[in-house]
Amino acid sequence: MRVTQSMLTNNSMRNLSSSYSRMGQLQDQLSTGKKITRPSDDPVVAMKGMFYRSNVSGVEQYKRNLSELYLWMDNSEAGLEQANKGLLRVRDLLLQGKNGTLEDEDRQAVSAEISQIMKDMVTIAETRVGGRYIYHGTDVNASPIKEINPADGSAPKVADNLMDPSIKDYTVEVSPGVTLNANVSPGKVFNQELFDTLHTIQQAFEKNDITDLDNMLNQLDDVRSNLSAEWSDLGARYNRLEMIDDRLGQQESIAKRIMSDNEDAEIERVITDLKVQESVHRAALSVGARIMQPTLMDFLR
Repeated sequence: MRVTQSMLTNNSMRNLSSSYSRMGQLQDQLSTGKKITRPSDDPVVAMKGMFYRSNVSGVEQYKRNLSELYLWMDNSEAGLEQANKGLLRVRDLLLQGKNGTLEDEDRQAVSAEISQIMKDMVTIAETRVGGRYIYHGTDVNASPIKEINPADGSAPKVADNLMDPSIKDYTVEVSPGVTLNANVSPGKVFNQELFDTLHTIQQAFEKNDITDLDNMLNQLDDVRSNLSAEWSDLGARYNRLEMIDDRLGQQESIAKRIMSDNEDAEIERVITDLKVQESVHRAALSVGARIMQPTLMDFLR
């Protein structure tokens, strides 16, 4: 096979072009920190990257869902704690009334204090997070309290649907196919029984009628028992939420590490390869200059 000057020149130019392309690829990896800048660079890496990135995005979304759960549960627990303190105070006042040592003015003062506690219960029941009521199940846009000061002087009235089975728990998805209740059960805490019991006790002290305080004490203890049960259930779900949070944190770390192994370039290796390629390129330029000798046409110009 006869090798001509033009063949040597064309081969040299083609090799120099490939060398420029390789250096450009290495420079892209160095500037972006990624193995590829376009899917055509390595389709396998690109396809795996899409899958791994989808996994990371899914975990990050579930972690955002957890943030909403923490917000709801923290506010729910704070409300239950405040409500429990109010009920304990009413119980203390009720026991004082049973002792028979209170004067008429004292009973009026007790009545006024219980009335304020009842108003505080209404405020707690109407707690909202992000504009949504947290003590009304899935009916988050409506208050669980229908009427605060009924015209007949009775206790505050709760919403008609508070005990309706259609008012379900407000749930949030925390992993594929797994949901967790964000709220306490509607109708089991700030229900009509609670407000009726407080109103009855308040009226008894206001009217100086202490004949049925024992029965009222039993009713109050039943209300507190229901609240404690819901509080305990909320605490158990909060513990599970923290375990799910830990697991998602581990999943996120693993998913990001796998994605990094697939996409991120090894900077030290890229720098070394770039230095080697630059040396090779300079050598190719030097050899090419010797191969492409001046021809007769160069002298005729």
